[in-house]
This record gives sequence, C-alpha cells and structure tokens, in this order.
Amino acid sequence: MYDVIALGELLIDFTPSGISNSGNPLFEQNAGGAPANVLAALSKLGKQTTFIGKVGQDQFGEFLQEELVKANIDTKGLIFADHVPTTLAFVHLDSFGDRSFSFYRNPSADMTLSKGDISIDLINRSKIFHFGSLSMTHETVAEATLYAVKIAKEENKLISFDPNLRTSLWDDLSHAKYMIEQGLRLADIVKVSEEELLFVTGISDLNRASDILHRKYGIPLIFVTLGEKGCFYRHGSLTGHVPGFTVEVVDTTGAGDAFLGGILFQLLNVESLSELTHQNVRDMIMFANAVGAIVTTKKGALSSMPTLGEVYSLLESRKEGVL
Repeated sequence: MYDVIALGELLIDFTPSGISNSGNPLFEQNAGGAPANVLAALSKLGKQTTFIGKVGQDQFGEFLQEELVKANIDTKGLIFADHVPTTLAFVHLDSFGDRSFSFYRNPSADMTLSKGDISIDLINRSKIFHFGSLSMTHETVAEATLYAVKIAKEENKLISFDPNLRTSLWDDLSHAKYMIEQGLRLADIVKVSEEELLFVTGISDLNRASDILHRKYGIPLIFVTLGEKGCFYRHGSLTGHVPGFTVEVVDTTGAGDAFLGGILFQLLNVESLSELTHQNVRDMIMFANAVGAIVTTKKGALSSMPTLGEVYSLLESRKEGVL
C-alpha cells in the first residue's frame, strides 16, 4: 500500500547558482515538478509514495528517475517517452528569493501522458491522490489526468488538488480557468495561492473568495498560501489565519509543495475530514508552515525537504518564543 500517489509533471529545474569566473550566470540542475515535490516532502517525513508521469528517454529523464529513487518515491508509474524530451524550467530568483520561470516544453514528454499510461493498480493501492493543473494544459494529458482522478474518486480516495497556475504554459487563460475548475469539482483538499484564488473567483477578499470555492465546488478543506505571512484556511464555515515562520530565505522553489506535503502527512491520520476540529486544522497548518519554511532555507526543491526531526525542532522554537 501507498500513502499518497501523485500524477503530473516531472521536470528539470535549473536554479541560479552564482556567477562564473567569466562573469556569466550559473545554473544548477535540480529535479522538480510540483507533484513530485509533494511526494518528496511526504517521503522525507516517512510516508510511502508513488508517482505517475512521463519523462524523455534522455539524460534528464534518467537523472529524474534516479532522483525519485533517492527520495524514496516509487517509480513503477514513471514512463519514458521516445521522440520527445524531458521538460526543462529555468528558475529566476529576485532579491527576495521569489521565483519566475522560463519553460521549455513544446512538446515535452509530460504532455504526452495518455489514458493507457495510467496504472489503475497504483491508484487503488493508495490512500490519497494528488494532482495539479500543469497536467491539464494539453488535450491528451488532460484526458489522462481527469481519467485517473475520476478512478481515484470512484474508489473513495481523498483527492488533493493544487491549481499551480503557470500562465506561460497555457495558450488561452480562459481555458486554463475552465480546466482548473474541473480539478476543483473533484477535489476534497485544495492548496491555492492568493493570485490563483483571484484568477478563479475574480475576488481578492480571501474570506469571500474561499467561500465561493467551498459553496460552488463543495470543497471541504481550502488552504490559501501567503508566503512568509503563513496561511489562510477554510474548513466549511470556519476560517482563520496561521502565521508563518521567520527564516532566512535562500530559494522559495518548492515551498508551497512542501507545505502541502505537510498537510497530507497530517491528513493520513484522519478518518474523515468532517471529524476535524478548528484546532486540528490550525495545528496541521502550523506543522505544514514549518515544513514549507525549512525548504526556503536551501536551494532546489525535491532534494531540500526536511526530516520530521527538523520540523519538530522548528516547531519547538516557535513554542519557546524564538521565532
């Protein structure tokens, strides 16, 4: 059995790594892709995870498979595609450590995932199914994604969704909104940024916008990530805010994915979302905020996930008034 299965993109993040002796920018090759990052966080915390996705039959694809193995993520659902390369993303960091991306993905292997590539057995053997919108940008992979999610839904798996909007990857933003809405309709748990919430609802007020998601799509548990400010949440009619941790930020890549990994880690111990109390949700977010904060103190994403001991150490610092 697996605790969590994720489907989606697995790619190379080229992250800034200083300046060469010739004065040129250096980039470091790292494994990336939001669904895989979520699994890496869970695996580092001690959970059993597995991944469904496609990479190119190239040196980057082989590197990514090796990185999943190193991260203790099962690779039975990883497929190598002929004739199309692995997706590449160059990460650009501003002075605050915040990111922008340049993608090389037209076409790339992750876009060619088809319904025939989906392992129903892996889905059936998992407790939680996680996915995002990057695997819905093009028709073939979108069909495969929704096919897999619906199988998981029929098998009563808990469904986790991260819109993870990357506008440059969509030909039409109205289509992006439509596909994200398809994901929202199937989700039990949604992690969304302020910008993504505004994109979907047209409303900047977090309370009103999250209420729309809850009522329109029937989503029981919504987390709005606010960067260093922490997280706004909605659990049915209950809402609130849990502050983040003050850390020295090096690279924010993967922080939101790590946060979501922390949330799913906690939810694996919950029989039903309806049983969660207000304090349960706040405690879950405090833990997840710590997971996300630690990731920002290191470069890269998949390889930067903290151990359970590191998370508890940061939580203890908060209790002692250090942070």
